[in-house]
Amino acid sequence: MTLRGLILDVGGVLTDGPPVTDLPRRASSAGIRTALLTDATSVPPELAALVDVVRLGPDGPRKPHPEAFRAAAEALGVPVEQCVVVDDAEANLRGAREAGAVVVRHSDADTTVLEVEILLDLRPEHRSH
Repeated sequence: MTLRGLILDVGGVLTDGPPVTDLPRRASSAGIRTALLTDATSVPPELAALVDVVRLGPDGPRKPHPEAFRAAAEALGVPVEQCVVVDDAEANLRGAREAGAVVVRHSDADTTVLEVEILLDLRPEHRSH
């Protein structure tokens, strides 16, 4: 199955800065739709500008409910089963997995970037294939 969406948490993930904050641009360049999904009521404009869609807590439903991840995927126009969700909270990852998404548990920037690169085929040596 081709993965065509990337849904990222903000606090604890994108707040780690580069190279994690470079993932949305790299994914978009590869034709992958990107979203932020957070329970916060707002996100810094510079982070919102990185993605196609921003889903805030008040937009409902909220994480960790599986419907939150389905709603984010729907906003992207991509089936949730074709989305990679990156989050640092185990409860949110369970909700995303229950929704049908592929999950990446963020613990450190290098590991997260490598896992997302592999899942979305973003590694430079694979682009010519």
